[in-house]
Amino acid sequence: MQQILPTQGHTSRLFITRTAMAVALCMAAYSQSAVAGFKVGDTTEINIGGYVKLDAMLTDTSDGQIATGIGREFYVPSLTPVGGTGESATWDMHARQSRFFISSDTMLENGKKVSGRFEFDMMATTGTGDQRVSNGYSPEIRHAFISYDGWLFGQTWTTFMDTNALPDSLDFVGTTDGTVFVRQAQVRYTMGGWQFAVENPETTVTPNGGGTRVVTDDNSMPDLVVRYNHTADWGGLTVSALSRQLSMQQGLIDDSVQGYGLSFSGKINVSKTDDIRFAVTYGDGLGRYLSLNTGNDAVLTKAGSLEAISSVGYTLAYKHSWNDKLRSSFFYSAQQIDNPTDLTGMAQTESTESYSANLIYQLASKISVGVEVRHATRVLESDLDGDLNRIQFSAKYDF
Repeated sequence: MQQILPTQGHTSRLFITRTAMAVALCMAAYSQSAVAGFKVGDTTEINIGGYVKLDAMLTDTSDGQIATGIGREFYVPSLTPVGGTGESATWDMHARQSRFFISSDTMLENGKKVSGRFEFDMMATTGTGDQRVSNGYSPEIRHAFISYDGWLFGQTWTTFMDTNALPDSLDFVGTTDGTVFVRQAQVRYTMGGWQFAVENPETTVTPNGGGTRVVTDDNSMPDLVVRYNHTADWGGLTVSALSRQLSMQQGLIDDSVQGYGLSFSGKINVSKTDDIRFAVTYGDGLGRYLSLNTGNDAVLTKAGSLEAISSVGYTLAYKHSWNDKLRSSFFYSAQQIDNPTDLTGMAQTESTESYSANLIYQLASKISVGVEVRHATRVLESDLDGDLNRIQFSAKYDF
């Protein structure tokens, strides 16, 4: 026993020493990565980054309360209450938008570079915690892809979406009503300003007469996207086209219909610090691509066939810097959904719109605080409507 104890103590001290060294090396690597990246093995550069963000929101709705969930944590147009009883005010705070990424670049023996990116946040809508004790939430993959010689394989923003048109907002999306906002698995090829993509399909259907959305997962063909980007000193413009199959195979129902979308968007520099951002998107069967799936892709007829639903969305944002530390963005977005009411009923969303403005103060190069106000309206096909007013406070540390 006397011989064993010194050995155990020595082993423990050795383990602690090695662990401390490993932690120190990781911290040093992390500190270095925040500036210029670091190397591991054959990988020429690894970068670690992301941000920590606190959001606090006071939300007032005219027609009842938004149920606990994502509609209380960022603006989701389809969740603005309509037809409820009484005005409701709620206060919410969360850090779920905080995110973390790892990216890498490796020069290969053929002289070409392969890159990878893995990024996640805690905005998952399933497998979440609650606010009673721990406020623990499940990580959600945002991006997981590799790129090589013009090719991209993995999950990232749909090629149909122009992230340059998104506003400088505190809200998770910003101009949500008229924005294409989807991340999904895809294979993309980029050649100059042109991009061609084959992407994961999905179909959302309104039952005949209305009711709960049906997510079919019955597609036999991928979504296809063609996009052209034009960049210049004054900014950039993007034109995108989407072709997709809408499909449903359940019981005696077995039908598919063609859907499409067209989008024109851009960012125009007014000065070195100010810019205008915009987007206009139209199509039949856009559904899940537009406004976080406020409208569905198609509706089911009495005969058991699918009919694509038309919709249009538009956004406009202006970013202005008051000085080198203070900036604001003013933005508007809206959508119109052309539901065939003889098939969908009158309870479906006909339109939504929102106006927003913010003031963001850059405390230091990596730290900012801000306040944002929003007024939003949702209208049903029955002409019933409901309003949302929100004031949001945020603090953010980029690393």
